Amino acid sequence: MQPESSQTECQTALEPPREIVILLHGLARSSSSMATMAKSLGRKGYIVFNLEYPSTRLSVEEIAERYLHPIVCRTNRNYCKIHFVTHSMGGIVVRHYLKHYRCDRLGRIVMLAPPNQGSELVDFLKETYLFKKILGPAGQQLSTAEDALPNRLGPADFELGIITGNISFNPLSLWVLKGPGDGKVAVKRAELPGMREMLVVPCNHTFIMQSSNVIARTAAFLKSGRFYEMMKDEKQCNC
Repeated sequence: MQPESSQTECQTALEPPREIVILLHGLARSSSSMATMAKSLGRKGYIVFNLEYPSTRLSVEEIAERYLHPIVCRTNRNYCKIHFVTHSMGGIVVRHYLKHYRCDRLGRIVMLAPPNQGSELVDFLKETYLFKKILGPAGQQLSTAEDALPNRLGPADFELGIITGNISFNPLSLWVLKGPGDGKVAVKRAELPGMREMLVVPCNHTFIMQSSNVIARTAAFLKSGRFYEMMKDEKQCNC
């Protein structure tokens, strides 16, 4: 596991009860990509653990076992609820974890731009040398094939909200993705049976987690299980 200095933990005066949000970044990203989200949720009164892990060097299964499992074990003893907010592949890591490990104090989960049914972009690029070299074993696992990992994990049996984007700056995705998407994941591929709500926003894959609107909706779902409950009069922010 990474040294403690590479993690981000934020605490405010909202105690008791204590609720923690574990953040998981996406493929080829780092915990710094979730820093804005971490600070915002910390101001809402949550303890926030912004998990850093080597996404391009390990498989999804190895990430869940070596990096996520020790943190959940630790937080199970100290917090009354454990929530998750994930970006992209981070959602697949959490799905794999919850399929194979028990989390007694599980709260709510918000997935941002998750390839829950894989990505056609991975289908198109996964056999290329650069894709394999740069994105590693986990990148190979995110295809749309029926036997690919995302499609073997089953429906959500937890409180899940999904936010995905429909703005793409990637010209290749306009040809490869089937239907609207965020440049890497088609909107339809982000869906997961059993989800409570899904929200499509004008954001692209890379920066969706930094959108003030997305952060506000994430906080609303963690609190109430709805993206807009208690916030209906709030103006929507652009990405």
